[in-house]
Amino acid sequence: MRLLFLVFMSSVFTLNGILAFFWPHTLLGFALWMPIFLLGVHDMIQTRHSLLRNFPVIGRFRKGMENLRPMIQQYFIESDTDGSPINRIFRSVVYQRAKGEMDTVPYGTKFDVYRVGYEWLAHSLAARNLTEIDKDLRVTIGGPHCTQPYSASIFNISAMSFGALSANAVKALNGGAKAGGFAHNTGEGGISGHHLEPGGDLIWQIGTAYFGCRNVMGMFDSEQFAAKAALPQVKMIEIKLSQGAKPGHGGVLPGCKNTPEIASIRGVEPYKQVNSPATHACFASPVGLMRFVQKLRDLSGGKPIGFKLCIGRRSEFIAICKAMLETGITPDFITVDGGEGGTGAAPVEYTNSIGMPLADALVFVSDCLTGFDLRRHVKIIASGKVFTGFHLVKRIALGADLCNSARGMMLALGCIQSLQCNKDTCPTGVATQNPKLAKGLVVADKKTRVSNYHRATVESVAEIIAAAGLSNTTELNRSHVYRRVNTAEINTYEDIYPSLAAGCFLRDDMPGSYIRDIENANPELFSPSYCSID
Repeated sequence: MRLLFLVFMSSVFTLNGILAFFWPHTLLGFALWMPIFLLGVHDMIQTRHSLLRNFPVIGRFRKGMENLRPMIQQYFIESDTDGSPINRIFRSVVYQRAKGEMDTVPYGTKFDVYRVGYEWLAHSLAARNLTEIDKDLRVTIGGPHCTQPYSASIFNISAMSFGALSANAVKALNGGAKAGGFAHNTGEGGISGHHLEPGGDLIWQIGTAYFGCRNVMGMFDSEQFAAKAALPQVKMIEIKLSQGAKPGHGGVLPGCKNTPEIASIRGVEPYKQVNSPATHACFASPVGLMRFVQKLRDLSGGKPIGFKLCIGRRSEFIAICKAMLETGITPDFITVDGGEGGTGAAPVEYTNSIGMPLADALVFVSDCLTGFDLRRHVKIIASGKVFTGFHLVKRIALGADLCNSARGMMLALGCIQSLQCNKDTCPTGVATQNPKLAKGLVVADKKTRVSNYHRATVESVAEIIAAAGLSNTTELNRSHVYRRVNTAEINTYEDIYPSLAAGCFLRDDMPGSYIRDIENANPELFSPSYCSID
């Protein structure tokens, strides 16, 4: 678009010059076109707005609408089809925090507080001063078998691969993580030089295709894994079992985004669509998963090992818990991805109708670990539509220890949700491998925005828990958050999701709603349709 602008303006000036030779009064055209030309040049050389760098002058129409949005939102509440507040309100908050702008609002709440599903935090009359709260809220991840525990921020970058994102986007995210002291999940596409160059902490995700640690047959390669796991930037390793946007489907990299560089990192052929298998080849049972966890822990030198999943059959996760007891092996963390999680490419049925929503999944995972008396060994990471400090507080109150965000971090990079992620035509250079578009994303500017957004969001969490009279997120529980369940009734999360006693699944006082799933859970099988090969 930049080249097109220059060609267009050159053509205009040339035509104007020819006309001026015959009709001198047309020289006035130069005075009319020159401001547009100068504005376009300014757009191309500035570094703050990717959209304007890639689409000079014309991109300002979209920027104008962005500036009008806060004004419009003073008078209108936009809603999704399910009646929940649309993400546009949260998107504005992310943009403002990323740019370091004022994020306070006049005239009070923009939500319908009498809408079923509206949620709020119970504040305290014994609120704490913010000076009493540690604004750098962190959680130590590492169970009894971990020899290199990691002190993680409560807010980190969720899994997004190089391939789904551009090289500049990856560099900006990791640079922001480095500046802000938080972690960057690589996604299943493997570790690239773009992840390593800025120096930020990494969570290396190992997917079903074992990109970055696979042999020529596409199977897991222990030597390659050990070499990369030893990198000092790699702080944790996450085994991807499934993701919320397309559980049971496997990752998809469109051929148009599979450049030779990406193909080399992943160990595949370039320019061909890459479909990751739906399941792992290294294990086929909960017991096999636990043994694989221990294998990776040994190969990595004792770094925290965990897995990510979207909850499907309840009995399968209970079977994983039984396998922990049977083998004596526990993961250091579990990342719970909600069915509402996002992705760059997935069938519409998967994004809308498969996978347990995050709130229910968090409660279920936390309660299962508690019921089997395993919760004290395992940290829980929540992933799925996390934008603001209150989103973090809600997830932690339900059972998470910390949260990951993908869409929030993409918005901080300058994503405008143009929905071009799967077409390689992202206008802001975030989700594309087109070098002309990716060039518009200036790493130095965007990494600062990512860091700004993280800092402001974590600080907002500190302010919220201080208002609740708490000193740390570890003190949050289900009684702190209220939800309107119908027009005339409100309940706390504790009323809706009653907490379980530690170890109750090992005794006779287990809740009746879990009995059938516990009876059907077999640590030697994920489900009757699987056969163990361990």
